[in-house]
Amino acid sequence: MTLWQRIYQRSLSNYKRVKSFQSLASLFLVGIFLSVAVAACSGNTASNSTTETPGASPVAANKQNVELTLVSFAVTKAAHEAIIPKFVSKWQQEHQQTVTFKQSYGGSGSQTRAIIDGLEADVVHLALAGDTQKIEKAGLIQPGWENEVPNNGIVSKSVAAIITRPGNPKGIKTWEDLAKDGTKLITADPKTSGIAKWNFLALWNSVIKTGGDDTKATAFVTKVYNNVPILTKDAREATDAFAKQGQGDALINYENEVILAQQKGGKVEYIIPDVNISIDNPVAVVDKNVDKHGNREVAEAFVKFLYSPPAQEEFVKLGFRPVDEKLSQTKEVTAKFPKVKTLGTVQDYGGWDAVDEKFFADGGVFDKIIAQKQR
Repeated sequence: MTLWQRIYQRSLSNYKRVKSFQSLASLFLVGIFLSVAVAACSGNTASNSTTETPGASPVAANKQNVELTLVSFAVTKAAHEAIIPKFVSKWQQEHQQTVTFKQSYGGSGSQTRAIIDGLEADVVHLALAGDTQKIEKAGLIQPGWENEVPNNGIVSKSVAAIITRPGNPKGIKTWEDLAKDGTKLITADPKTSGIAKWNFLALWNSVIKTGGDDTKATAFVTKVYNNVPILTKDAREATDAFAKQGQGDALINYENEVILAQQKGGKVEYIIPDVNISIDNPVAVVDKNVDKHGNREVAEAFVKFLYSPPAQEEFVKLGFRPVDEKLSQTKEVTAKFPKVKTLGTVQDYGGWDAVDEKFFADGGVFDKIIAQKQR
């Protein structure tokens, strides 16, 4: 067999395997995450999907076409669909190449597992750095990815919002109100849901940032979870339970989801507590895959473009807080987003490895809280 025949057969085999993994991932991820925006407006899911946008097959820089596979968490879909055409146009003008994007959206945890299991993402934009770190530990992303781009790899961010019933009959104004007797909160299980981890941290952070210690934080969060009638598997089920089934008096979700719901005509009442957690979403190039596909230059350029004003403006339009400091000071942004007086970060609690070990590992703080609730 000639060298070219061997290369051809190997390429064909890789192509089939990619298609197989993408198909499997697509089936596995469908319906993982239903946004508040969709629940409030149309009832359609924001679940995992794969689409193509004109603009590269896995080829080297001297080829006419280049293909990138973007894998992201569900609520970024609308933003990326606005950003990608701008990048495609810019790259075409500067490099005379057409870039085609394959896009996959779903729950961040499920997307992470799919990539580790073989979904050949070139770029990942996930809900939390802990998920990106799992891909790194699997050997697909080189250590130090967060230092290769601005803002420690964080490209979009939000804060936690408390969504109430119309008219807010329970008078919920702060995190403390969620611990009151007779108030029912709907949230997902942080053992299975990325957003639920943020919800838990927002509650814990509200005590620590106001002078409390771990003992007080544990007591408060325990009271809140005693008011949770069900722990849903993911954010989609939590939203369904609150918006469609009428369960609970309040729901915690991303601020950007609430804003998007309102933009689509939904009547969503919510509070942004003064003490909050910065929900930071990282982006990274999947080194092993881009080197295999020969599209590193384009992948890195796309990631860089996500930090540019045109891309950040699209994130802002769809409810994400900008990571660009100059943009964050504009009248549009300051009018759009309520000011948070005290903002905590995951780094305040040691980073995701420490957070997962302390709170969400087997036998951690969360397990102890749930065990107490079940007694």
